[in-house]
Amino acid sequence: MTAWTWEHEGYDPADARLRESLCTLGNGYFATRGALPECSADQVHYPGTYAAGCYNRLTSEVAGRHVENEDMVNLPNWLPLRFRLPGEAWLSPDTAPVLDHGETLHLSSGLLERRTRYDLGGGRALLVRQHRFVHMADPHLAGLRTEFTAEGYSGPLETEAALDGGVTNAGVPRYRDLDGRHLTHVLTGTADADTVWLRCRTRTSDVRIALAARLTSPAPVTHRHDRPRALQTTRLELVAGRPATVDKVVALHTSRDPAISDPLHAAVDRVGRAGSFDALLEPHLTAWDQLWRRAELDVPSEAGRILRLHLFHVLQTLSPHTADLDVGVPARGLHGEAYRGHVFWDELFVLPYLNLHFPEVSRALLHYRHRRLERARAAARDTGRRGAMYPWQSGSDGREETQKLHLNPRSGRWLPDRSHLQHHVGSAIAYNVLQYCEASGDEEFLHTKGAEMLLQISRFWADSATHDERLGRYRIKGVVGPDEYHDAYPDAAEPGLDDNAYTNVTAAWVLGRTLDVLRGLPEPRRRELAERTGLDDSELDAWDHISRTLHVPFHDGVISQFEGYGELAELDWRGYRRRYGDIRRLDRILEAEGDTVNRYQASKQADVLMLGYLFSPAELQAVFRRLGLDLDDRTWRRTVDHYLHRTSHGSTLSGLVHGWVLARARRADAWKFCQEALQADIADIQGGTTGEGIHLGAMAGTLDLVQRGLTGLETRAGALRLDPVPLPELSSYGFTLRYHGHWGVRLRLERGLLEVTVPSSGRSPIEVHLPDRAVSVQPGETDRLVLPD
Repeated sequence: MTAWTWEHEGYDPADARLRESLCTLGNGYFATRGALPECSADQVHYPGTYAAGCYNRLTSEVAGRHVENEDMVNLPNWLPLRFRLPGEAWLSPDTAPVLDHGETLHLSSGLLERRTRYDLGGGRALLVRQHRFVHMADPHLAGLRTEFTAEGYSGPLETEAALDGGVTNAGVPRYRDLDGRHLTHVLTGTADADTVWLRCRTRTSDVRIALAARLTSPAPVTHRHDRPRALQTTRLELVAGRPATVDKVVALHTSRDPAISDPLHAAVDRVGRAGSFDALLEPHLTAWDQLWRRAELDVPSEAGRILRLHLFHVLQTLSPHTADLDVGVPARGLHGEAYRGHVFWDELFVLPYLNLHFPEVSRALLHYRHRRLERARAAARDTGRRGAMYPWQSGSDGREETQKLHLNPRSGRWLPDRSHLQHHVGSAIAYNVLQYCEASGDEEFLHTKGAEMLLQISRFWADSATHDERLGRYRIKGVVGPDEYHDAYPDAAEPGLDDNAYTNVTAAWVLGRTLDVLRGLPEPRRRELAERTGLDDSELDAWDHISRTLHVPFHDGVISQFEGYGELAELDWRGYRRRYGDIRRLDRILEAEGDTVNRYQASKQADVLMLGYLFSPAELQAVFRRLGLDLDDRTWRRTVDHYLHRTSHGSTLSGLVHGWVLARARRADAWKFCQEALQADIADIQGGTTGEGIHLGAMAGTLDLVQRGLTGLETRAGALRLDPVPLPELSSYGFTLRYHGHWGVRLRLERGLLEVTVPSSGRSPIEVHLPDRAVSVQPGETDRLVLPD
């Protein structure tokens, strides 16, 4: 294993799903899990393929109710390639003796290598080596090369390749009571002597899907159609010790693609014009080389290797190809079916990284939100409010996709799901608009689509706030915060909580920043926007007043997660850990006992502490000052300590946020939480969830921890502002970024020294601000700056 490889040695069925997720290959348009091509979907393996933004909606009967869900669709499986000795059973690691087995994910080249030696008996063995890619230069192509070598014998080997349209969505056990049959009208055919095709469509969204596969073999290729599969067979004559190679090249198109007339014609034409496996490899490798240069990351030791794996999966889900698509940030990547492929607030943890490397991708992801602005406005109107109420879970068209019920696998009960009350997703979108524009300098977006989203999100917050005469402040009631454990008060008839601190503080911040943006608009544009939206000075005055008087509850000298939080019971944390060991999903444990976490001061993940993730200490204090509140360092430290001891970390994002906050507070235990964030998926710390898809927000967040968290990097007022945190466990690191049209700006921190290199260009110098001084770095220059103690 090297800094650029990820290896799995031996074959263990219990680890198959985890390995398949971590070995997924993709290119931003589609991705395929790292399943073995000779294995079908079963209790061990799950060979899923997913195209970004391809959803379908089905209705299922659950617990006596009809429940509608939209899912990212598992597309026809292009991987199948199985093999056997004539007259014998097909070989697979689950049915035949395996002498040795290993897989290597090559991060630098986007290749998955596999090798298996099957014991055929009588001193005979079959060595199978494979290389696989999902093409990073041409997003519609994928390839599989299989090399067979007979050991200790010579003789025939039958191989069968397939395109399989008989797949369903069945990758998440909790969803298996739901209808997963998304594909219909499966047809297959032959395009050429070596090429077959398959086409189908989704049942309700009517997305047409087509694949074409070309098989190249040293022996003749025959084909047959056993619907829903298109089959290609070839009979190899193996000579002991001499490899025989079969190449499979596949093209995938859907009716959502631009610049095509028909997916089937496009797929057949593309695979027919595609070069050989070797010829396709060169542009694929070049594309990956370019990606790694744009996202260069130099972090030593094991942490650096894990970060590189995280970056690899971020780039496979959200590559430059994503800039041409109408898609959001799928919380579990294109790696599995958990969360049904939906878009949550995870972009809050993803876009800040992309902004400084692939701003065109960030812009496209914000376009996804802008295209659904009218749907968000309609959702607000349906609740009697103005502005835009973005959904907690989004899919194809921007309606609320949060499920009405969720299954507690511990108790077996279906329970009401109230997470749709997490209206703070609107603040996350606003935050990303502002972060993107500051990092990229994209004033055109800020003045048009960005300003429109900010205006409507602010209008929603202002209309959601009600004035409390007793407090003399505004309140936002009936919401759920980032901590999803608490969705109601104990024994309350209605769901929702009042004055969630994170919700109220971020709403105040959004209102204030939106006012700044609107005041800074060119007068003609400001007039256009006011005319289109009916905005007037009295509404802006109301926003300003609300942004200064939203209620933030406190108890015992700390910020309360929500009004009444301090009155909840304390949990016997030690007792529950002694009884259950892993209590990350404390909500499930308590519900199975007939209790509810709503009764306790216990959080699933960072909630109040998210404020320390979004805002630097100085900016957070400024937000509280605007609210007429004093948040000194001592109060913040007490708040951090309070929630640190009352959080079960039932989300992969929790360790990330805690590590970030503790690092900024210069706490010795920061690295423990940083390590947990790094290990979240590779160690599957959530107990089997990674096999259902990686956690994209946590992966991108660890990259941003190095990029912004430890450096204190802010892009504000036309300057790079840095206030590095000395973390002994990570004292030396470097990375490149893209800032205001400067490509390949390199930052390196080591032992109290910051080195800034700006590549040659015709652009203006970059202003770099440290806590004690400001410098101007000219293009073509390197500045070495001694950091203050």
